Amino acid sequence: MTVPPQPSPPLPLRLPLETARLLLRAHRMSDLDDLVRFHGDPEVVRFVPWPVRDRAATEETLRVKLTQTELVAHGQWLVLAVEVRDTGRVIGEVLLKWASDRQGELGFALARDGQGQGYAAEAATAMLRLGFDGLGFHRITAVCIAENDASARLLGRLGFRQEARLVDNVHFKGAWATQLVFAMLEDEWRSSGRR
Repeated sequence: MTVPPQPSPPLPLRLPLETARLLLRAHRMSDLDDLVRFHGDPEVVRFVPWPVRDRAATEETLRVKLTQTELVAHGQWLVLAVEVRDTGRVIGEVLLKWASDRQGELGFALARDGQGQGYAAEAATAMLRLGFDGLGFHRITAVCIAENDASARLLGRLGFRQEARLVDNVHFKGAWATQLVFAMLEDEWRSSGRR
């Protein structure tokens, strides 16, 4: 008789995560105005998997994000607001997926006026720390569209290595797109000095 696999236990999370300049926290309905600013910006959403959203669509999406505050099963995303501590403004989102046993996937999106100031690196580093040090992940991946040079450069600076270039791998925003797959192992994280 085969014993069915047991469900994984919930992964323990201590939120919010704090960095020198940012608070990474669960979304609130009061974030709506800030989210509308970048969810509705065509330049920001150019390389992310959602379309340009108006206020109603952003509010609908925000209601889903309000539930994405824990990791209790493989396949779930933890979606956190990226708030600038000095201003209280939400300038983006950072995501960590519990992909499978001891494996995660990182994602991020920032408002245009939050880009180029190191916020994405700061938020992503905090999520890597959560994944590797807090949750015990062995491997964390990140995927971006090949034309997204800024994200590819950021992942390289964070210590990810590119593992694959998947040509015309996904139908993205009406056309076939090439994806770049990046990964980092826990040993690479521990030796990077970013902990």
